[in-house]
Amino acid sequence: MSISHYLKTIGRGARGARSLSREQAANLFAQVLDGCVSDLEIGAFCLAMRIKGETPAEMAGFNDAARLKLSLVPPSLSGQATVILPSYNGARKLPVLTALLGLLLAEKGIRVIVHGLPHEPGRTTVAETFSALGLAHHRHVDDVADGINFLAVDVISPKLAKLLDVRKIIGLRNSAHSLVKILNPVSDRALVIGSYTHAAYAEIMSETCRLMTADAMLLRGIEGEPVADARKIQQIDVFVAGVQTQLQEEEKTLLAAAPEWPDNTTATGTAKYIEAVMNRRRSVPDPIARQVKHIENTLLAMKMQAPSSLLSQ
Repeated sequence: MSISHYLKTIGRGARGARSLSREQAANLFAQVLDGCVSDLEIGAFCLAMRIKGETPAEMAGFNDAARLKLSLVPPSLSGQATVILPSYNGARKLPVLTALLGLLLAEKGIRVIVHGLPHEPGRTTVAETFSALGLAHHRHVDDVADGINFLAVDVISPKLAKLLDVRKIIGLRNSAHSLVKILNPVSDRALVIGSYTHAAYAEIMSETCRLMTADAMLLRGIEGEPVADARKIQQIDVFVAGVQTQLQEEEKTLLAAAPEWPDNTTATGTAKYIEAVMNRRRSVPDPIARQVKHIENTLLAMKMQAPSSLLSQ
């Protein structure tokens, strides 16, 4: 098969390119994931979408195709609500505290699934922090249990992992890097905590969540991770079955009290800090504590299927 007709549509540059429908995007992405096309065409797809930029309809179509290729995680046997923490950025300068958020949620009786990259050159990944904390990396979706879990992306989708690896060859992120940040790998409903690094992308992600009737929380996470920045109060929006509610407004100034972050932001240093917080030797940063409460309220709203009830929390 060939995707040349799609490339002619999306590959005419920032001004000449046209967008695909959701159905066309799903068909295109399915062929790319299945390896039905040449490496040259896959590279062309990645570059064309990088230049053009994805529309919400295209992102929804990519998600439709990817969901059909996933090894889906079964629902919790005990009935625990599930929160998904996509972790694909890691940290360069600041501590990556996604595992802290996950542990705080697990402490509340919430099943947490972190999916992401095991390693990323020049960055500390959540996977490495999990190892430093003595937390397991599961190699099969059926191994996911209540509490906190980590799945490398190749466990849920080797095909997505292969597309993400194209970055190592061409040096640029592609549509798969955007998709995994809103991906729910569970066969049932779950709350996906999505993050964006640029404010402009919040609009695209929001419209995508509406189109997919998703259950999601969006915020500008720290260094692209789905955990709140401990230095400031950020805008947080949630979607319950695609219905959007803003739970928290952004505060322009930094918090008066600086977070008690570790100077050592390696996996080992970050793990020691997380352990200190979980053992209550250090306080939970207020923005992260607020995020935990917002997640609890959103899960309750999902259970009650009443998005407007979030406003009174």
